[in-house]
Amino acid sequence: MSFSGFTNEDFNVFTIEGLDDRMEALKQHIRPKLEDLGKHFTPELSSLTGDEMFYHVAKHARRTKNPPKDTWVAYAANPRGYKMMPHFQIGLWETHLFIWFALIYEAPNKEEFGKVLERNAENLLSETPKEFVWSTDHTKPDVVKHSGLSKPDLQTMFNRLQTVKKAEILCGYNIPRETAVQMSPQELVDKIESVFKTLIPLYKLT
Repeated sequence: MSFSGFTNEDFNVFTIEGLDDRMEALKQHIRPKLEDLGKHFTPELSSLTGDEMFYHVAKHARRTKNPPKDTWVAYAANPRGYKMMPHFQIGLWETHLFIWFALIYEAPNKEEFGKVLERNAENLLSETPKEFVWSTDHTKPDVVKHSGLSKPDLQTMFNRLQTVKKAEILCGYNIPRETAVQMSPQELVDKIESVFKTLIPLYKLT
C-alpha cells in the first residue's frame, strides 16, 4: 500500500486559520492518506464484519465559515453514506489520531442498540481493553477512559443512547500525535487493524 504514515505537518493543518486555507492543506496533506487507508481496510472490514463495506472520506462540503477541527475516513455497509449506519472511523484531531466504532445521532436504530448494549454491559466492562476510550459526541475530542468506568457508568451511557435524540456512542483507541508521528506506516496499519478486530464484537451487536 502507498500509505506513508502521519507527520506533524498533517496534525498542524488544524492550526491553519481560515476555511479555504485549511481545506486546501487538508486536501493536499491528509486526504490522500485517508484515501489510502480507506482502500486498504475496506476488504478486511468486509471480511471481519461479514458485510460488504465501503469507505467514505470526509469532504466537509457543507462548511461555509468554520474550518474543520478534525477529519476522517469512515467505513460502513452502505455505498452512499455512513452516518445512519454503525461504522468505523480513522481520523485526526490536532492532538491525536482516533480509531472508532461509532453509532452517531443520525442512526435510526440507536434505541434498539442502546438496549442491546445495556444488556451486555457486564461483558463489555470486562472484555473491552482498559486502554480503550468511549465518547458520547463525535464532534468533540473529549473521551472517557474505559479503565475508569464502572458497570453503572456504562449503563448510563447506554441508557442515554435510548432516550436522548442527539445521543451517540463511540468506542475505540486514541494515539497521541507525539506517538503517531514516530510510528512507521506499517506500525500504524498494524495498530489500526488490531483495534478494528477488537471492536468487531461491538459491531456484531448492532
